[in-house]
Amino acid sequence: MHPAHHAKSQPDRAAYVMAGGGETVTYRELEDRSNQGAQLFRSLGLKVGDVIAVFMDNNARYFEIAWAAQRSGLYFTCISSKLTAAEVQYIVEDCGAKVLIASPGVGPVVDELPGVLKGVKLYMAAGPAKPPYESWEAARDAMPAERIADEAAGSDMLYSSGTTGRPKGVKPALTGLPIDSPNALQMMAQGLFGFKEGCTYLSPAPLYHAAPLRWCMSVQKLGGTVIVMEKYDPEAALALIEQHKVDCGQFVPTHFVRMLKLPEEVRAKYDVSSMKSAVHAAAPCPIPVKEQMIAWWGPVIYEYYAGTEGNGFCFITADEWLTHKGSVGKAVLGELKICSEEGDELPPRSEGLVCFANGPPLAYHNAPEKVAESTNKHGWTTLGDVGWVDEEGYLYLTDRKSFMIISGGVNIYPQEIENLLVTHPKVADAAVVGAPDEEMGEKVVAVIQPLDWDEDHESLRTELLAYARQNLSHVKSPRVLDFMKELPRHPTGKLYKRLIRDAYWGKEGSRIV
Repeated sequence: MHPAHHAKSQPDRAAYVMAGGGETVTYRELEDRSNQGAQLFRSLGLKVGDVIAVFMDNNARYFEIAWAAQRSGLYFTCISSKLTAAEVQYIVEDCGAKVLIASPGVGPVVDELPGVLKGVKLYMAAGPAKPPYESWEAARDAMPAERIADEAAGSDMLYSSGTTGRPKGVKPALTGLPIDSPNALQMMAQGLFGFKEGCTYLSPAPLYHAAPLRWCMSVQKLGGTVIVMEKYDPEAALALIEQHKVDCGQFVPTHFVRMLKLPEEVRAKYDVSSMKSAVHAAAPCPIPVKEQMIAWWGPVIYEYYAGTEGNGFCFITADEWLTHKGSVGKAVLGELKICSEEGDELPPRSEGLVCFANGPPLAYHNAPEKVAESTNKHGWTTLGDVGWVDEEGYLYLTDRKSFMIISGGVNIYPQEIENLLVTHPKVADAAVVGAPDEEMGEKVVAVIQPLDWDEDHESLRTELLAYARQNLSHVKSPRVLDFMKELPRHPTGKLYKRLIRDAYWGKEGSRIV
């Protein structure tokens, strides 16, 4: 299906609602505006296979632009609203975008872009436009709302979040199929996650990221309503679930952690019984956190492991997880392989690099060297994570290979330590990195975001170090514990750990994004 079908069958149903401002866009409005957007793209000379870039915060123009590009056979590259002008420039130039649509909500970076982007048509949406930007809405409204004659299915072209280096573009081949052709994501949403036609979906994350963008658009293919949070707030999310009787949504573990840190009386205020499918991914979820969520919401918590690259996909239900705690599931796309440093398959319960065989090929735009680095001698591809599988084929993630700490010749993975520290009632977030040590090579450093910044740091440090020593082996216990008011965590849940690590290694240019 496609929103165009729902514009005919249920034109007045809300395609999406902006949670903060309350703006509602119906399927009829989405159809008309996406058609006008497609007409505008064609008037600019954009043809099938061309690229537009979207640099916006969550606002009511996002989906109309995405669907306008989709029905025009274009690639749409959605860019993180947290990037600098230089970082935006890199992505726009790398993807070859001919049009950039920005919004005032991304901040002063928009004023810097005209000076660095050459030959790119600039539009401003969801706010006033000043030259050289033109108003997206004015240009759109000047176009007819009829469908273009040469519709073809376009695709997103998204970039990795760059948590361990420069972002890499993933440019899937266009199918040449009609715009309403079913795709794998739509079938997963229905078949694996149980999303129903006409469902109500809560989207608490930035729309520029792969999972929120793709699952929201899949819901709109199903004729459902998406409730879009402009910014995540744990109590507001609970209130929206109750208010709109939300039955599905996609989260990351930090969303769950922040909900669970709310006072019990606040959590108990809201009726979340409508929720039938709460999907989470993006980062490993600490076992106690998931146990508490299942106890609270019921066995409606689904988890998957995958990347923007789409080279493999693992999935697990709540019931499966309760008998395989800590697992991120079994492969439903590609074949799981745990590999040694030499690239050979290891037996069950052996820790190694997580690879996928016999799945979709790995492809990074303009970066064949990155493909080569992520492909072993058997042709199996990896996202850079370390883990192991049990005898039944369930995958358990350890951490990213690049985050491993080597202290005194012992391999230490920070995720286990972080998962423990974040469960402490006085901790809002935690990051663990390796710092240089003359004797051991590296030492374990924990960086804590306290729940209450005003609490005495020295006494909290003593308490948390003791907590770690009580629950971890000596070699894994942090030697240093520092504090940050807010960790550099991506709104999609991923932690920019390299920015923290670089500070301890004296590297220049680290920046919270």
